[in-house]
Amino acid sequence: MNPDLLYEQCSLKQTRGTGPGGQHRNKVATAVILTHEPTGITGQASERREQIANRKVALFRLRVNLALQVRCDPIYPPSELVQSRFVQGSIKVNPAHTDFPSVLAEVLDNLYFTSLDPRKTGSRLGCTTSQLVKLLKNEPRSLEMVNRDRKAQNMHPLR
Repeated sequence: MNPDLLYEQCSLKQTRGTGPGGQHRNKVATAVILTHEPTGITGQASERREQIANRKVALFRLRVNLALQVRCDPIYPPSELVQSRFVQGSIKVNPAHTDFPSVLAEVLDNLYFTSLDPRKTGSRLGCTTSQLVKLLKNEPRSLEMVNRDRKAQNMHPLR
């Protein structure tokens, strides 16, 4: 989803940050908590001194949390974004890049669609199994979630 459209669906709470960060940390409400109203999922940030910077980080974290918690029917063939990031069997996206949450969401949607089979998922998306697992490792909570669900189905964990 477009980050600007997503932001419009969110409520913003501003608070004071805690912990280290300089003399202005506890005087100004720079910490940000974004709550996606339709789902109740949140993203928060307080490590920056500027509220606008924390808002940007909180929105990115919210997008990652949505990618982890919300499943949709996958589109086929894969989106143009995923096709542009999957080149010759490998996945080209940095975990800090703005495209990462969208790519992660589409990969997880496809993985759950194929009953957690990384080989089938890789085949659907045009990447190798090892590249798929590498992407999941970039967001440790995603690998943990997939392995927990694979274990519940008596499948071996992805490594």
